[in-house]
Amino acid sequence: MTDIFKTPKKVITKYRLFEIGIDFLRKEGWRVSKIPGFGKSSVRQIAKGNKTLKVTIRTSQDTWIAFPRDLQDTRWTTLADVDVVLAVSVDDSQNPKSANVHWLDAAEVRKRFDRAYAARMKAGHSIPLGRGIWVSLYHPEVDQPVNRVGGGIGLAYPAKATVPLKPSDAPDDHDEPPTSTPHDDVEETDEAPLTIAEAKRRLAKTLGVELSSIKITVEA
Repeated sequence: MTDIFKTPKKVITKYRLFEIGIDFLRKEGWRVSKIPGFGKSSVRQIAKGNKTLKVTIRTSQDTWIAFPRDLQDTRWTTLADVDVVLAVSVDDSQNPKSANVHWLDAAEVRKRFDRAYAARMKAGHSIPLGRGIWVSLYHPEVDQPVNRVGGGIGLAYPAKATVPLKPSDAPDDHDEPPTSTPHDDVEETDEAPLTIAEAKRRLAKTLGVELSSIKITVEA
């Protein structure tokens, strides 16, 4: 998977992809609002006419998306609470040119994650509760390798929108997604613009160093 806090550029890319998701919803005529007290930064309430839905916006810089099991191993955290998954992914992890926006029914995503989880457990993978598992958007679902089980949802449900990325939007290096247990932070961040101060704070926290040790250089 891509560690989105590995470099300042990855953090900026994450915010840009999230922003693309919000813009898509608004262009489709949805009113978008945060849900007071909900506690999940990726989740928004969207409304159009008399219809109201909960959507989680998942961004991906490696074309995989993740959700964790809860600590009781009874449900998917966040995924169990929403109606729609809006996956906003780069088109290609190695040479991204655009962002693809996929509108995915949450029930279908849950089925795929259920299959993926069952297959990995059967294969003897270690998946600590509370940590996510990753499913590919664009690799077709096959039984082997086991991390492809559940995949291909971005192929089954093609992008509703494709947004060109500027060179500054694209991630600057790439990591392969794991076969079992990835990074434990799979919640998405708010769409507010990222400041240098906030980027430094997050990087210091992630790396376990003093804030004064973080220096950021931005090249236009």
